[in-house]
Amino acid sequence: MDLLLWGVLPYLSVALLIAGTVWRARYDKFGWTTRSTQLHESRLLRIGSPLFHFGMLFVVLGHVVGLLVPMSWTDAVGLSDHAYHLLAVSTGAVAGIAAAAGIGVLVYRRFKVPAVRRATLRSDHLMYAFLLGAIVLGLTATILNSTGQTDGYNYREGVSVWFRSLFTLSPDHHLMAGAPLAFKLHVLFGLTLFALIPYSRLVHMFSAPLKYLFRPYVVYRRRDPEQLANRAPKRGWERVS
Repeated sequence: MDLLLWGVLPYLSVALLIAGTVWRARYDKFGWTTRSTQLHESRLLRIGSPLFHFGMLFVVLGHVVGLLVPMSWTDAVGLSDHAYHLLAVSTGAVAGIAAAAGIGVLVYRRFKVPAVRRATLRSDHLMYAFLLGAIVLGLTATILNSTGQTDGYNYREGVSVWFRSLFTLSPDHHLMAGAPLAFKLHVLFGLTLFALIPYSRLVHMFSAPLKYLFRPYVVYRRRDPEQLANRAPKRGWERVS
């Protein structure tokens, strides 16, 4: 079971992510959208959307540093393990709480506003469930680890090493087998969320309006009202005063 969960499932999740993204790009271009409901309601959206997106941005950055940067590197620059964990816990907790609060507002908005609720798809319910679950489990793992409830477990020597071993195609699944339950559930929710990205509105994270940077200028010319008044109307049209 450990080999299946921590040695096979990560690659299956990435395969579904890549295959689904290619499929959406080729056969569902018009469905590649956020399905914005801003016209239905904007007050709650202005609160929840920035909280969620900026919170998730720093959560992802924190995961990149925590998972990809080995402990030997931070030791080499003189950053002690205590200082690293203090910085990681403080910034990660703030970012996680902001992301959780943001998605909480967005979920509340989905159920509270009738027009937004009618525009909600089945995939949205699944997406919100795993997204909120991954955030809450990540916060839970952080709190338990920082308060000593995980018997001094150091994820930089366990989860991080296992994650980096995936890139060498030789996953050390035994490291994940010894991780606390909160970390295991957090990883499972995260892998499932990765697999769901191409099949939900989350696919918009791979979009960038690069064409707008190179499109030609739109020229606006102002017409003189006096010239319009003196010009004879075209056949078939009658001037409206």
